[in-house]
Amino acid sequence: MFILLNETILWWHWIVFGVVLLIIEMNTGTFVTLGLGLAMMIVGLLDLFMDLSFITEIIIFSVCSILFFVTWKRWLKTPTVTSIGQSNHTFDTLGTVSSEILKHQKGRVTFDTPVLGTSTWIATSDETLSENTRIKIVDIKGQLMLVSPHTH
Repeated sequence: MFILLNETILWWHWIVFGVVLLIIEMNTGTFVTLGLGLAMMIVGLLDLFMDLSFITEIIIFSVCSILFFVTWKRWLKTPTVTSIGQSNHTFDTLGTVSSEILKHQKGRVTFDTPVLGTSTWIATSDETLSENTRIKIVDIKGQLMLVSPHTH
């Protein structure tokens, strides 16, 4: 059986099948057929320059496919951090009280850098904070910030 496949599947078959898989990938965008298509094209190019047996072609195709899948998985797993509409705020992000906050009441604060896409937030505090008091984030509860005075 392998002798028949060795004689009937030529180098250009691998490249054509690889191109077909790349075309399928362009229409699906799943990255699954991309690795398979590239692996097939590599096998086709290697078979063009070296006379490989069908078993060797299958082994090279398998190794390349696994390497591509591992690479894509690691690449897709890496979190992408963008600065569009978001910020990498921390709980010590500083701001200023723009509207007085009475103890356990709501007021307004303006942060030096945008927090979750905006600089102005409604905030509450465990103590009364007068206007222009420097504050930092203690907790975020939905759309409400819990802030405390910033001590140097």
